[in-house]
Amino acid sequence: MSQTNDQTGSDLLMVAMPKGRIYKQVIRLFQEAGLSIPDLEETRKLVIEVPEAGMSFIMVKPVDVPTFVEYGVADIGIVGKDVLMEENKDVYELLDLGIAKCRMSVIGLPNWKPTIQPRVATKYPNVASQYFREQGQQVEVIKLNGSIELAPLIGLADRIVDMVETGQTLRENGLVEMEQIFGITSRLIANRVSYRMKNEAIQGLCDRLQTVISSAAGV
Repeated sequence: MSQTNDQTGSDLLMVAMPKGRIYKQVIRLFQEAGLSIPDLEETRKLVIEVPEAGMSFIMVKPVDVPTFVEYGVADIGIVGKDVLMEENKDVYELLDLGIAKCRMSVIGLPNWKPTIQPRVATKYPNVASQYFREQGQQVEVIKLNGSIELAPLIGLADRIVDMVETGQTLRENGLVEMEQIFGITSRLIANRVSYRMKNEAIQGLCDRLQTVISSAAGV
């Protein structure tokens, strides 16, 4: 059944929308794709129905988006490649939205030298462990939730693995990028069952977003 503008309740596509730094970029992309989506941050509601767009939004922390999608609470979601790599959830990755560009890197002090028992601090222990394992390096990975840049400055760790956007925070703290692990952009993901049951609506959204993305890239 095709999606129409008078959808209500369960007929709406449930979208896990990340709060924070990429939110406005996502909304702008959706609006450029012709979807009538208001500024959802103007309300404190956590579940917001937008029937005219055929969608309902749940406002969640970026790291939780894949979990909501995997368990089918949300049909689709927008999440950074960093979270997808770290969480390794069972979801479909449908589209590279090409927004919120940054990179995952190994970072340290410019005078860093290898140690006998190297320690690496990060918010991404799975990503870091896999990377150093692939490099044939044995390291102790320390999980931190914030202020990652502190770790090499105070001797908690030799290096860190973290996202880098402009590099300004690194420079201000005397740190340098040593190696880039992978590039990061935001992705559109889908629940596997939802992708089958609501394929027309989800694929239609993908097509509209792809048109905007290709246009912006000059394709």
